[in-house]
Amino acid sequence: MPGFQPMDRFSAENRKLWDELVVINAGSKLYDVAGFKAGRCTLDPIELDEVGDVAGKTLLHLQCHFGQDSMSWARLGAKVTGVDFSEKAIDLARSLAGELGLDVRFICSDVYALPAVLAGEFDIVFTSLGVLCWLRDLGEWARVVSRYLRPGGMFYLREAHPFVNVFDNSRAAKDLDVRYSYFHGPEPTRWESEGSYADPNAVVQHPSFEWTHSLGDIVNALLGAGLHLEFLHEFPYLSHDHFPFMEQGADGRWRIKGKPDTIPLMFSVKATKPEENHRQWSDRMMSTGRNCPADSRPDR
Repeated sequence: MPGFQPMDRFSAENRKLWDELVVINAGSKLYDVAGFKAGRCTLDPIELDEVGDVAGKTLLHLQCHFGQDSMSWARLGAKVTGVDFSEKAIDLARSLAGELGLDVRFICSDVYALPAVLAGEFDIVFTSLGVLCWLRDLGEWARVVSRYLRPGGMFYLREAHPFVNVFDNSRAAKDLDVRYSYFHGPEPTRWESEGSYADPNAVVQHPSFEWTHSLGDIVNALLGAGLHLEFLHEFPYLSHDHFPFMEQGADGRWRIKGKPDTIPLMFSVKATKPEENHRQWSDRMMSTGRNCPADSRPDR
């Protein structure tokens, strides 16, 4: 396995943004922290259906923000570890878990650095919605995913379809107008923040730096890490209003106004780690001398 990558300057800047977004998002109607404390499940019905029963299973949630989805899985019986690179997000997640009496472990780490601070394997590795654009190297990301799956374990991702990223989604956009490349480039795109996705009226100081990844990039990264693709599903709707010309249906889903069900807006992927990959992985880790620490909790 290639050496674990240190955080680059773009990811370091993005961490400043996400530190800033924690307070904004936690106070927003979208996250509805009061409702969550009262028992609201934050997981999407698609995730609940496609991941299935998690009772008694170990689950690693990558890029968990301040942990509502992690804690929702725990409420369904999973033994959960949540990971995020924002220390403020992890602090809030730990506080909420403690307040609610939920046994969820939260670790502050960049995805690429995780093998240096977390040992073990999991039945499920989960990540969802708005996560891939922050990753500069999908190949290394997929190898980290594979490293944490036990033989026979399942990886699951639900994400906005990369095709939506080619269109202008500024507040002034009126229709589907191709503005950006669908394909990955070596440098991220800098975006000046127009509020938070959870609160458009919020004042956000830090810009974001985001990478584009095609659907082929995503699938090939998982296959390249030795995972077996179980399914790839595409959906003509989103769970949020990505464009200003979308409308929300009775089912709570957002579709293109006047052009519903015409283009893919969201997708989900399920992949599994074949049993035979475990020995191959162990042999590779032993040959490179890269072993995970016995203590999975970083010093805080």
